[in-house]
Amino acid sequence: MREYLLTLCITAAVTYLLTGPVRKFAIVAGAMPEIRARDVHREPTPRLGGIAMFFGLCAGLLTADHLTNLGQLFERSNEPRALLSGAALIWLIGVLDDKFEIDALIKLGGQMIAAGVMVMQGLTILWLPVPGVGTVALTQWQGTLLTVALVVITINAVNFVDGLDGLAAGMVCIASAAFFMYAYRIWYSYGIEAAAPATLFAAILMGMCLGFLPHNMHPARIFMGDSGSMLIGLVLAAGAISITGQVDPDSLFGGSERSTVHQMVPVYIPLVMPLTIIAIPAADLILAIVRRTWRGQSPFAADRGHLHHRLLEIGHSHSRAVLIMYFWSALIGFGALAYSVHSASMWIVMSVVILSTLGLVLLLLPRFTPRAPRWAEAVVPPRYRRRRTAPAAAPDASAPVDPESADDHRAPIAAGVSGVNGATAVGPRARLVDRSRSR
Repeated sequence: MREYLLTLCITAAVTYLLTGPVRKFAIVAGAMPEIRARDVHREPTPRLGGIAMFFGLCAGLLTADHLTNLGQLFERSNEPRALLSGAALIWLIGVLDDKFEIDALIKLGGQMIAAGVMVMQGLTILWLPVPGVGTVALTQWQGTLLTVALVVITINAVNFVDGLDGLAAGMVCIASAAFFMYAYRIWYSYGIEAAAPATLFAAILMGMCLGFLPHNMHPARIFMGDSGSMLIGLVLAAGAISITGQVDPDSLFGGSERSTVHQMVPVYIPLVMPLTIIAIPAADLILAIVRRTWRGQSPFAADRGHLHHRLLEIGHSHSRAVLIMYFWSALIGFGALAYSVHSASMWIVMSVVILSTLGLVLLLLPRFTPRAPRWAEAVVPPRYRRRRTAPAAAPDASAPVDPESADDHRAPIAAGVSGVNGATAVGPRARLVDRSRSR
């Protein structure tokens, strides 16, 4: 565990220290696109944050290679080298896209090639644990197609969810933390060496996200761009592929320990757990594809219908929308982790139900517009205080209007428009940006 924590800390430190110089480089290189209709930030922000994250990945792998126990992993398995090869290719494509806005089909082809490179070096799905059937061995073509599909889906799911400051990095960090605990338990508790690469990938991914988050929290000073979102999506997929298709389920559920392990880890968890870590990004991806094809648009056409955009439209602030997405990611990821540890406990099921109810209340909070009692107004945010409005005389039409006093008689703004509970919808903002440019 100490070596994993050391690798995580070095990865986070390198990513954090390099993000500042990378931001200056992105500004000089002109990687600051104009604000688009679907964007929620107020001013052009540099991208290319994935450069710092990639060097953090390299630093983490290099550190692990020189450690006593983790160094043996590089001798027994070729998966770390396969990850580095695929990550370098997908990172290069992302850097080019951040700078030159390459076509979506070209990026899709690059993602498939990066997945193919990892497959050629041994990082592929060999078998699947299917409930009620057992272990199903896959042919070479089946394993390759399934691996490429999982990599492409995960990369695009993370890329689609990267729409608010700190959202993608935080959600992937939460998912990788739950996945690290699951993979480490399989490796340490049951002595299955094949789970060690996935554990290392999860630790490095946590370090990449933790090192980048301080620069990316709202208001963000730099965006990770496609060079970062596609990179962390590939690392997340690599860990899921390793733990699903490389760990032999018979080593978990066979032999004299079958009854004990069956009580501790259900037979379907090795298949379900990797899917839960991308549950929300994958749901957002599926909804986006269905929504766009239903409208007759390309699945790659950008819009403002993602889950985080919906949270802004119903009245959540930028920070609260991000925290709500964090909450659901943690609930799904750690809920599946807790269920894998002790599936027979009703307390786990009840806790998930209670937390899900709390999450639904948080989602609908702007609809309720709660008001605190008068004795508590001094300690609650202004949005929850009762508004005291004194009757005012009708203004004289012939009298000159003071601009400052006129602001007090503006019409209320509808929910989802900039200004309500700190929401950051784009309608009025686009006009403000255009007005500032015309000066």
